[in-house]
Amino acid sequence: MIPRYSRPEMTAIWSPESRFRIWFEIEAHATTALAQIGVVPKEAADKVWEKGRDAVFDVARIDAIEAVTKHDVIAFLTHLAEIVGPEARFVHQGMTSSDVLDTCLNVQLTQAADILLKDLDALLAALKRRAFEHKLTPTIGRSHGIHAEPVTFGLKLAQAYAEFSRARERLVAARKEVATCAISGAVGTFANIDPRVEEYVAEQMGLQPEPVSTQVIPRDRHAMFFATLGVIASSMERLATEVRHLQRTEVLEAEEFFSEGQKGSSAMPHKRNPVLTENITGLARMVRGYVTPSLENVALWHERDISHSSVERMIGPDATVTLDFALARLTGVIDKLLIYPEQMQKNLDRLGGLVHSQRVLLALTQGGVSREDSYRLVQRNAMPVWRGEGDFLTLLKADPEVTAVLKPQQIEECFDLGYHLKHVDTIFSRVFGAA
Repeated sequence: MIPRYSRPEMTAIWSPESRFRIWFEIEAHATTALAQIGVVPKEAADKVWEKGRDAVFDVARIDAIEAVTKHDVIAFLTHLAEIVGPEARFVHQGMTSSDVLDTCLNVQLTQAADILLKDLDALLAALKRRAFEHKLTPTIGRSHGIHAEPVTFGLKLAQAYAEFSRARERLVAARKEVATCAISGAVGTFANIDPRVEEYVAEQMGLQPEPVSTQVIPRDRHAMFFATLGVIASSMERLATEVRHLQRTEVLEAEEFFSEGQKGSSAMPHKRNPVLTENITGLARMVRGYVTPSLENVALWHERDISHSSVERMIGPDATVTLDFALARLTGVIDKLLIYPEQMQKNLDRLGGLVHSQRVLLALTQGGVSREDSYRLVQRNAMPVWRGEGDFLTLLKADPEVTAVLKPQQIEECFDLGYHLKHVDTIFSRVFGAA
């Protein structure tokens, strides 16, 4: 985790202090459950909570113990025994390290997902507000980067809103899938610990018992979680790329907010660069980069190996912290995005009416001309305009083959901008619901 791209709330989830606190809660809840079914003395379970509930676990001390034991969970349990006293011998009864590690990881991932869901809600709110603000602001739609037909800027933002709504639904599903608990002991058979302990710990930690955990929680769950983060990152890059293109000097239909005192270039004082969306693009690449390792973690040996462990210690914090930061940054970009309707109209008019070519094509076909001949007639008049030689409407009116089918007024009607916007309300109602 790099501080430059981190926010405190998400970072805190992955701190050693948070991790050891979750480990303690797992162990303490398990000890309570063992006491309830008569495996350990109730007084011992009470003592674990009494001594550990408000304890500050010494990270440096645990690290020092691990330097000798070469085992992080044993190091923690040794330190916990120093805090609790003799009753600590009843802690971790029948459990294995993966019970603690896997359950803790899933707690952390669900906590991270909750923050990311709040991030998505903030982004969706910003997109909705700006979409309605520019619901009927006409702009040119582009395919292959080339002018196509008119749309509205609100529709561009509505598309993003719909995409991130799907992203939110996927993240809710991924959170549910990864929110499982395993307290099943070595190779997952419950031979030395009662399944009721797992059920109790799961309930206390806000998780569901893993149906079959072998000795680890199956990593297909985690693969789906990180894959979902990767898809969200791709959606973010799509929107960021759109803003970057729109900010190009030759386009300049929208641009990132440029604050007082901000500098765009160390060499060129005039520069206003899309640095935030470029940054989001780069961060999206990083989040997607964690997807492949998570997929490769699925294929563990037999009931358990730890080839996944080092991967998850890195990608768990990095993917969630990075995505959290990037989502917040993207929300800020949309919230403060500078939008230029006049420039949009100027670009719409740039090709001398060629953006209405399909309407002329359809009018000719409806007038009885074959599609092939209609296409030929329209293209014949469009190409000179493309080269900057004349005006499309004027050329069409001067073409005898066109005017033999369409009256001047009918040709002019094909150039009505409002024609392209007549179903904006329908699209908005599909995306945002009835007003």
